[in-house]
Amino acid sequence: MAHVITEPCISNDHEPSCIAVCPTDSIHPRLDEADYETSEQLYIDPSTCIDCGVCIEECPSKAIFPEADVPAEWQKYLEINAQHFQK
Repeated sequence: MAHVITEPCISNDHEPSCIAVCPTDSIHPRLDEADYETSEQLYIDPSTCIDCGVCIEECPSKAIFPEADVPAEWQKYLEINAQHFQK
C-alpha cells in the first residue's frame, strides 16, 4: 500500500520537507525536477513507496495519508495520484 497526497497540498507552495525525508525518493516533483515550480501539487509514486509513513509527520499541510485512510472527501486523489505516474 502506498501513501497519497491530497487536497491540502494543492497550491500550498509544496513545502519540500516531505520530499527530503522520503527514503525511496518517491515524492515528485522534486526540487531539482523541471516541473516542480509549475506543479499544482506533489505526488507519491505508488511503485516505489515502501509505506514507511515518514512523510506523514513531515507534511506541514497534513495532506498525506495511507491509501486506506484517505478521507471520503479526498478519495478522488487516489486516482489523481495514480494517473500522474501513468504518464
